[in-house]
Amino acid sequence: MILPTNTLPQIGDRIADKSAPPDDSAVREWIGAEALEHWAKLRNWIDEFYPGVFAPDWLYGGKNRGWSLRYKKTKAFTTLVPEYRRFSAVVVMGGAEREKFEERRYVWRPQLVKLYDEAKTYIDGKWLTLAISSADDLHDVTELLAMKRSPPPRS
Repeated sequence: MILPTNTLPQIGDRIADKSAPPDDSAVREWIGAEALEHWAKLRNWIDEFYPGVFAPDWLYGGKNRGWSLRYKKTKAFTTLVPEYRRFSAVVVMGGAEREKFEERRYVWRPQLVKLYDEAKTYIDGKWLTLAISSADDLHDVTELLAMKRSPPPRS
């Protein structure tokens, strides 16, 4: 990330150097060891439960949004956003997903319901951005993703 001299990165800052997508070591250095553990677990979970379905690609969203790793087949599945000392997962909930979420409203953790209720609804759905800093956060994301797109049957 290009920062003015005398400015240190702040928690949540994005990787904004547009010269090239970040590699594994750049992500590791930026998000830190604790967040990297959750990042790796989520990526491994996607690979395990959706084998061969997604070819994640890095997108550059400009100097304010920086780099993000998108998982998409025909529709967006999730986008992982490496941030300074943490990372977030973006899950877009279309009409069908919102209906499923509402059916299970009282099963979800209160923090997730609050995030869902406060998310603005756009034409393509609600965009939930979940900061992943615990096993519970990771569990919420994997549950949302499995609800959004059922994993294919395992052989």
